[in-house]
Amino acid sequence: MITMPQSSSRGWQRPSIYDVARRAGVSHMTVSRVMNGHPNIRESTRARVLQAIEEMNYTPSSIARALATRRARRIGVLIDGPVQNGPNNTLRALEKAAREVGYAVSAFSIGDDDASQLDTGVMELVTQGVDALCVIAPRESSLDLLRQQTTGLPTIVIKAEADPSWHTVGVDQREGARLAVRHLIGLGHRTIAHLAGPMDWLDARERAEGWRECLAEAGLSEGPYIVGDWTSDFGFGVAQSHDLGETTAIFAANDQIALGVVHGLHKRGIRVPDDISVVGFDDLSDARHFLPPLTTVRQDFADLGELALQQIIAAIEGETDPTHDMIQPRLVVRESTAAVSA
Repeated sequence: MITMPQSSSRGWQRPSIYDVARRAGVSHMTVSRVMNGHPNIRESTRARVLQAIEEMNYTPSSIARALATRRARRIGVLIDGPVQNGPNNTLRALEKAAREVGYAVSAFSIGDDDASQLDTGVMELVTQGVDALCVIAPRESSLDLLRQQTTGLPTIVIKAEADPSWHTVGVDQREGARLAVRHLIGLGHRTIAHLAGPMDWLDARERAEGWRECLAEAGLSEGPYIVGDWTSDFGFGVAQSHDLGETTAIFAANDQIALGVVHGLHKRGIRVPDDISVVGFDDLSDARHFLPPLTTVRQDFADLGELALQQIIAAIEGETDPTHDMIQPRLVVRESTAAVSA
């Protein structure tokens, strides 16, 4: 019998989670928690594990992990009113954060005019075997329907206010509005209009309340208040046809509305910011290229996506008490606002 010589090398094999654990000097459970974004990990430990993962070019097998954990490692996302910039950016940020820790995302979009599609969306996602549900940009009507669901799945809602029914995470919409209005008051404006989004949208309500509260705190009366949709056409129509009276500044509920406002005012020969200052909300990627470049409130969608994912994974791992986390917005001052003309 001829015995073939044994190679001194077994050839390359995919490193396992145990190999990573040995390299980092931790348990394989710690490696798993780091990969899943678990919050209760010391930063020094997290850094050591991440370095080992990078050095070993470790790519976990999603199939093996699904079999071992009896989880699909998939998150179902319901997007309420997906045509808007904020929901789309939030979804992309959540997908990116999920991908980095080995989770996939399945999304279902609910039409702007049909919150009743939520039932269909929930059923479709549940049949895909998702581990949790996440609702982005909810309307009050859709949340009322969601409360009637009994999926048994951890559910996270992205909204600015805490809710005893679910885990929640959001950007402080009311404070964002206050930042915008305080900026205008600081420039000497005393009659500040608000063009609001549809009041079934929770974010629109919060922004309108922030506008009211800030004016009241400054001892100012409310300027014109007009409720519409989220589109530039709404802003354009108001700016072109409404009597704005003594208004010297407009706080628009989002950047699309603000874009329409600037266009409508221009058509009437009203200059921005010389005659009327305009502030938006969201900080679209194109907002700095508006004419004039738009002063607006920035929402950090990347941070929002990462924070939402942390809550989702914590809920999947058994954290049952509803939690609430908030991200603070930031005012970005550009050229669409100026001091009141003397």
